[in-house]
Amino acid sequence: MANLVYKRVSTDQQSTARQDLVLDEAGIEDPVVFEEDPGTSSRLHPLQRPKFRELLTYARPGDTVHISEMFRLVRGNQHILDVLDVLHRDRLALRIHDGAFSAMDLTARHPRTGELLSTVKFMVQTLAAAGELQRDLQRELTYDGLRAAEAKGSKGGRRPAVAAAKTDDVRTAYLEGRSIAALARDHGVSRGAIRTAVADLMPDHTPIEQEDVQAPELAVTLDMPGKIADFLRTAELEPAERAALDHGVTVRRGQGYTLRVSAVPAVHRGLLTRCQPLDGGHGAPAVPAQRKARREYANRVSTLASAGP
Repeated sequence: MANLVYKRVSTDQQSTARQDLVLDEAGIEDPVVFEEDPGTSSRLHPLQRPKFRELLTYARPGDTVHISEMFRLVRGNQHILDVLDVLHRDRLALRIHDGAFSAMDLTARHPRTGELLSTVKFMVQTLAAAGELQRDLQRELTYDGLRAAEAKGSKGGRRPAVAAAKTDDVRTAYLEGRSIAALARDHGVSRGAIRTAVADLMPDHTPIEQEDVQAPELAVTLDMPGKIADFLRTAELEPAERAALDHGVTVRRGQGYTLRVSAVPAVHRGLLTRCQPLDGGHGAPAVPAQRKARREYANRVSTLASAGP
């Protein structure tokens, strides 16, 4: 039986030193290590991450998956339950060596029904909710801090990627025929940063006063299934999409809920696109309940087809 070790860091500025220490202290015999590329986001569903999918392909029944702490693998309640379902299906054990989940057997199931023990599910949901509360509080404190800074005259947001002192050099080089990609490599910034610096010099640039002004889209309210909302809260979203989700109103429905989201049609369509992974594909299994919820949400968004492009 193989010991499969999974490691991940959230940014390319971090290292796996702490994870290595915890896993070394665990004394894992003959580990087979699967390490995600630096910066692989925790918001990306574990079943969509390249190295974890590679681990599942490599694994055989009876193998054990080792991680230093739960949140190196999952983020949020639904992620945990989805991963546990796949591990159970493939008959793999899970061993967490540090943190709140380390004292629990998360793979324990009822001997007759095969479902997760109710005590395990309760603890998973409780600890995941605590983690979500912590992230929400951090977001609120960050927002309050930005508002306080703005009140003192400090402007928030990122600084320009191309330093002001180098902007003229970038623009001159662009006019001389240097490509966007080459300039990005020269200055160690993204292509988008270069495009911003030379936007008014690009052939397809249209002065603002010549642009056609279109009437703004009106906000539309749609009910989003709770499973979709849970997934999107852990996904990479545009600011407008995140704001629409954060301001949604929870409506309880039996044991589940829907999130009443008000946004322009373009944002609704963007949110629908973000949850495309729930349909499965690319070697990742789909969770039936999530796939059904996505289709239900897609049907509601499709009614907005005539509202805009």
